[in-house]
Amino acid sequence: MKDLKTEETRNIEPTKAELEILQVLWSFGASTVRFVNDKLNENREVNYTSTLKLMQIMADKGILKRDESQMKHIYHVAEKEQKTKDFLLEKFIDTMYNGSAAKLMMQLMGNKKTSKEDLDTIKQLLKKLDK
Repeated sequence: MKDLKTEETRNIEPTKAELEILQVLWSFGASTVRFVNDKLNENREVNYTSTLKLMQIMADKGILKRDESQMKHIYHVAEKEQKTKDFLLEKFIDTMYNGSAAKLMMQLMGNKKTSKEDLDTIKQLLKKLDK
């Protein structure tokens, strides 16, 4: 029997604010609300209660899991970072580029100055995919 909560989580698109929280948890691992809020405040002012409420909502949605075994609740991401990014990228390509990764790459390479190092990495990836 499939885990319905996990199946549903794959189809949840995090909001911009939720993505900011996910970035903190992906970078630093399981954390308290206070730690996440402090990291968010390095970029802009965010109230602790707003961070707490949003993380509670994310736990209810299945985006985060909450460890309540200690006095301070520890939150961690329910899905792996790559899985979430793959889902969001696929949705973006489908929506903005009619499912064409080539169109995305052409625009990306045309709009941004790409370093030689990035170009070399892309060439290596293309060679690997071509094999």
